[in-house]
Amino acid sequence: MQGIQMGRAFIFLVGFGLAVCGGITTIAYLNLTTTGYTFIEFLQFISKRIECYLIVVGLVMVWISIYFPFESTEKD
Repeated sequence: MQGIQMGRAFIFLVGFGLAVCGGITTIAYLNLTTTGYTFIEFLQFISKRIECYLIVVGLVMVWISIYFPFESTEKD
């Protein structure tokens, strides 16, 4: 049981870190709108950037660590 909880915490923390990195990058790229990019051009730009996908990957990892039912096979 202890190992499952540690694994779940690890997935949660890694997912949270990836989501934060992706969110910060996406927000930083919002500065492109001040240089004349339209919002549609901005969305097209970030859809081609790998680091902007980190927010999606991180949120999925957090969701899995919270809601996916891990069950222990050990007998207590």
